[in-house]
Amino acid sequence: MFKPSSRFLPLCAALAIAVAACDNAPVPPPSGEAVVNRLDVVLNPSGFVPLAAQATLEATRPVQVEVYIQGRTSGAADVRHRFDKAARTHALPILGLYPSTDNEVTFLLFDASGEDLGSVTRTVTTDPMAPGMPTVRIDVKRPGYLPGMNLISYFGVTGDFLPMTPVITDADGSVRWYADFGEHKTLNQLFYDVGIERLANGNLYFGDGNSGRIYEIDMLGYVVNEWPIPGYTFHHNVLEMTPGGNLLATVNQQGLATIEDQIIEIGRTNGDIVNKWDLRESLDMTRRTMDPSSRDWFHANGLAYDAVTDEIIVSGRVQGVVRLTRQNEVVWILAPHTGWGTAGNGENLNQKLLTPLDATDSPITVTDVVEGFMAHPDFDWPWYQHAPKLLPNGDLLVFDNGHARHFSESSPRYSRAVVYRIDEANMTVRQVWEYGKARGIATYSHIVSDVDYHPNQDNIVFMPGAAWSGATPVGKAMEVDVNSRDVLLEFEVRAANAAWGITFHRIERMPLYPPNQ
Repeated sequence: MFKPSSRFLPLCAALAIAVAACDNAPVPPPSGEAVVNRLDVVLNPSGFVPLAAQATLEATRPVQVEVYIQGRTSGAADVRHRFDKAARTHALPILGLYPSTDNEVTFLLFDASGEDLGSVTRTVTTDPMAPGMPTVRIDVKRPGYLPGMNLISYFGVTGDFLPMTPVITDADGSVRWYADFGEHKTLNQLFYDVGIERLANGNLYFGDGNSGRIYEIDMLGYVVNEWPIPGYTFHHNVLEMTPGGNLLATVNQQGLATIEDQIIEIGRTNGDIVNKWDLRESLDMTRRTMDPSSRDWFHANGLAYDAVTDEIIVSGRVQGVVRLTRQNEVVWILAPHTGWGTAGNGENLNQKLLTPLDATDSPITVTDVVEGFMAHPDFDWPWYQHAPKLLPNGDLLVFDNGHARHFSESSPRYSRAVVYRIDEANMTVRQVWEYGKARGIATYSHIVSDVDYHPNQDNIVFMPGAAWSGATPVGKAMEVDVNSRDVLLEFEVRAANAAWGITFHRIERMPLYPPNQ
């Protein structure tokens, strides 16, 4: 065996020290280019989502890919998503690009066992945003709010306000995604009314009042499903009843003298009308206590579905909130007791009215409170409400707009997020939580608007979509800790041109990438 002479020993010792030092130094990650045969990025492949791209990656071996785009001002604005699939070829949506920017998109590569194979970077250059996009100002940001981005069902584009434009903004208020359907062959006059939500499969869905169809699109702007509703026209709300299940929609039935008083269930796979709720039969269409219109006598504007009982909850802007069985039978009515009579099917609806309780669970017997002409310190009815939501414990959350509260145009103007606890066995209702009354006119929205609940944080989000800041229409969102009522996140959305004073109808907090990709 070869042995170095003694004169080489000091050199060998020095080399050993150097090698040891190198072993303790950070090792730079390998270049991912060694395992990448091809990586092409095409901006806006569908032509309708200017801040999204499609990446085609071909590797020398099966790899998992993680995409990373650094946020401009905070880590909460970073976009980072690991795709589950390990394969040699990938077609990847790239979401969260900034407008008017040379966006650096990093692709981190891993083998099937998770070993780091390095990364590669590509620059994606985007154009300026289309005119009329919103500006978002963050007013409050404290620990405890739900992380994610905000899907804004935006109304306020310039000029002719159609087509409507869904927009996603990040934690800093920057626009990171939007869909411009102005050149789309069927959605070029998009009117989604209540707005857009995410399906359980990660795609977005909405109804279009102009084409009269329900649509499902992916995050690259491609229409992947559509449901025509022959004999009906869409308005306001469509709801995925259960994950992957049928769709519930508020519709007008063609040929009727009345509007916004029909609910249908649409079969997800074949588009058949599975069930129908004709509110002219289950309710009293002659009641006029809140609005004189005989044509739009109910104005259905929101839906909730109870999978436990297979029943629906419908918000009628000018009547109240109603729970209905699958057979279109009224379970209860949450509304002032004034003016109720006989349903179209002959049922006495006064027997379906909920009795309000005070904080001690005692019935409130003051006639003016029960009839709706005044509030009780512990209770008030919802007025011209929107966005009914069933909470995990069965309580009902609504956005109480407060328009013409207590049947008076001169009543104090404020809107609320309010939670009601309903006891169906005893036909009673108790108000258990509210937020917004103390903020008065600053968060008052007489139309549209939304509420939401984040169960992991136990936070309620209060979202007046047609509020005002002086003479300027604005939308606002406040995420509130249920127990402390502290505001954890608050931001204001300003529109370039708010049609009818509406900035948005709905905002949904969500991860930019669907969680199942």
